[in-house]
Order: sequence, then C-alpha cells, then structure tokens
Amino acid sequence: MVAGALGLAAGAAALLRCTVVRVTVRGSSMAPGYEDGARVLVHRGGRVVAGRVVVLECPAREVAGPRPSVDRGAARRWIIKRVAAAPGDPAPVDRVPGLDRTAGPVVPPGRLVLLGDNPLNSYDSRQAGYFPMERVLGTVVGHRRRGPADPPPGAPSGPY
Repeated sequence: MVAGALGLAAGAAALLRCTVVRVTVRGSSMAPGYEDGARVLVHRGGRVVAGRVVVLECPAREVAGPRPSVDRGAARRWIIKRVAAAPGDPAPVDRVPGLDRTAGPVVPPGRLVLLGDNPLNSYDSRQAGYFPMERVLGTVVGHRRRGPADPPPGAPSGPY
C-alpha cells in the first residue's frame, strides 16, 4: 500500500516536472506586475487566450526556416508577454501598428498578438507584428516577486 502511494507520488512529481517549469523574468518589459528577477510557474500546453501571460522563445530575426521544438534545447532566450489577441480574435490593428493589415480582420491561425505591460521597454507586436504560436513554451500560472534573499537581477539564477 505504501509502495503504491510512493510510486503514485513519484509519477505525479515526474508529470509535473514535464508540464510545469519555473522561469526567472529578465528585464522590465512586463513591469510592474512581473519585475526583473521575479520567478514564474509556466504550464506547458496551457490555454492561450487574450489576457493570459505566456513565456515564449524570443524570435530570432536572422534565422529563416523551421526551428527545433521549444521542448528541446536549453540555449534559448525566453520572453514573457501578455496575449492581446489569439487566433480568430479580432486583430487590434488600431492599437498595434506593427500588425500586417493585409492579413485580414482577425488574427491568423497559428499567430498571436503579444504586448508587454511596459510599452516603453518592450519588444512585442508593436514592433514585430504577429508572433508564431509554436514558439510558446506555456502560460504563466503563478509568480513570486523577487525577494531580498534572491540574487540581484542579472546574476545567475540557479537551475531554473
């Protein structure tokens, strides 16, 4: 009975490690809600809808063609943004000048409109247009602000 419970607990822990990851916020594009050094819990495969906050791979402007899945490789630059519009939602072309107006009145399939909460310091859809949905790691399900015992912004943040 105890061995079965321990096995179930170990299985649940392994599943959580695959579906929930911790990410340290770097930069101030989402301040004041998500400050530099804050830690967020990200649910891989969470529902991406307008208003949710997502972590995604920063688009590499110089790389063309298909890229490896976001599930592989650690040498990636992650960014955190709020979803302003998801596929099928009305495209907010009036407030996001970087969007392709020829794409139609709704956000195209597989694309997202993403905005930082701090528009003066955010690389987002205002400059880059639509972001590819396949680069999304997951949705933020919780966060903890940087505390006095945490390393200063820019310092190595450990195994997250």
